[in-house]
Amino acid sequence: MSPIFIITLVACYFLLLIGVSYLTGRKDDNDSFFLGNRQSPWYVVAFGMVGASLSGVTFISVPGWVEGSQFSYMQVVLGYVLGYAVIIKVLLPLYYRLQLTSIYTYLDQRFGPSSYKTGSVFFLISRIIGASFRLYLVAIVLQYAVFDALEVPFWVTVMVTILLIWVYTFRSGIKTIIWTDTLQTTFMLVAVIITVVLIKKSLIPDGNLIEYVSNSDMSRIFFFDEWKTENAFWKQFLSGMFITIVMTGLDQDMMQKNLSCRSLKDAQKNMFWLSIILVFVNLIFLSLGVLLYDYADANGIAETGDKLYSAVALSGDLGVVVGVLFILGLIAAAYSSADSALTALTTSFCVDILGIQNKEAKAGKRIRKQVHIMFSVILLLVILAFKYTVDESVIKELFVAAGYTYGPLLGMYAFGLFTKWNVKDRWVPVIAIISPILSYILKDNSEAWFGYKFGFELLLVNGLFTLIGLWLLRRKPGEQPEIEVSP
Repeated sequence: MSPIFIITLVACYFLLLIGVSYLTGRKDDNDSFFLGNRQSPWYVVAFGMVGASLSGVTFISVPGWVEGSQFSYMQVVLGYVLGYAVIIKVLLPLYYRLQLTSIYTYLDQRFGPSSYKTGSVFFLISRIIGASFRLYLVAIVLQYAVFDALEVPFWVTVMVTILLIWVYTFRSGIKTIIWTDTLQTTFMLVAVIITVVLIKKSLIPDGNLIEYVSNSDMSRIFFFDEWKTENAFWKQFLSGMFITIVMTGLDQDMMQKNLSCRSLKDAQKNMFWLSIILVFVNLIFLSLGVLLYDYADANGIAETGDKLYSAVALSGDLGVVVGVLFILGLIAAAYSSADSALTALTTSFCVDILGIQNKEAKAGKRIRKQVHIMFSVILLLVILAFKYTVDESVIKELFVAAGYTYGPLLGMYAFGLFTKWNVKDRWVPVIAIISPILSYILKDNSEAWFGYKFGFELLLVNGLFTLIGLWLLRRKPGEQPEIEVSP
């Protein structure tokens, strides 16, 4: 498949997204940008969130991860289901009852302004890292598939990637993204399903796909026998539960879509069906991994890991259709999460840091657009930094980073929801900084100290450190909060 053909394909795809943006972006105000005027149909949000929840990381990294970790990732996915139940029963009712635009406003009402700003800043850091990881992945694949042959530098590839997102989100934000995510999810799922069907025809034309995958040495799901390993069931199951709570339920990006639904009941239906669909979709991605490795082995393709899917799809052996669908599916998967991340970063910074809701409408709109550009530039710079620092599976790196950045959010919300104590608000930022540092020290030395290797459960440890710190900062019954003097 020629680079020019791929570029033309990508250009046509983005013209389609820009067309959707034009149709949904006629009302260019902040309420439309932040919450879609609270008129989003729940079933459209649910389907679109499949793509946003999976992202390009799942599209590329989950199949490539199968050789090293087998189907153990399904233990994490099963934990997701329990995490979504917590979101449905605990967090969504809270957010709708308080009529929040930014979910971190809760921390202001519960603890005070320092906690509020701390929660928002940790979200901004978390989402910048997460979105950059996802966009980095699609950028390196596009570089490998297209731009290396044209001798285009990596920084240009990244800049074009960010620019395209900005073009179709700068007007109506979440209102546009609800619909573009639906389109992108469709492209992603069609790409994966057709790839599975065509590889199955090549490897086992008359065989049973489910039986073939089940008999593979790479298809083991449950690991109960060794609790100290990274793949141990309870470690991954509980990690999956809390990863979902923090990376969806405590994440402005994901919750902003739910808050755009017409009612709490609609938002809960959205979350319920999303949790069910994700189990089956992730199983398809893992099954694709088995097929990709077997196909690559049978056809002399040496690539593994994150480059495996692209190497097979773009080799041409399966026909041009697989290559076309791979490019469309990859871009759809990556952009369905990255575009909403850019919108959520803009929303959180404008509402939580700048207090844009208190400004005159025209000035607020101007500030929002400036912030949108600012975060586009920040994502560009962070992705370029990853080029020289990331050398493992991107999905593994993403969850490791989440353990450090989302842990303080987990501890703060847990303390707020499940205790009646208040805290000495001005010291909360100190606890939020110390907790990840202690978590890093523990992870770096745990094998030497205890013979135990931390995996994704580092998130729980980080949250626990924060919880303990807040307990130490608790105010005694009847003790008055600090009086903050305005400058």
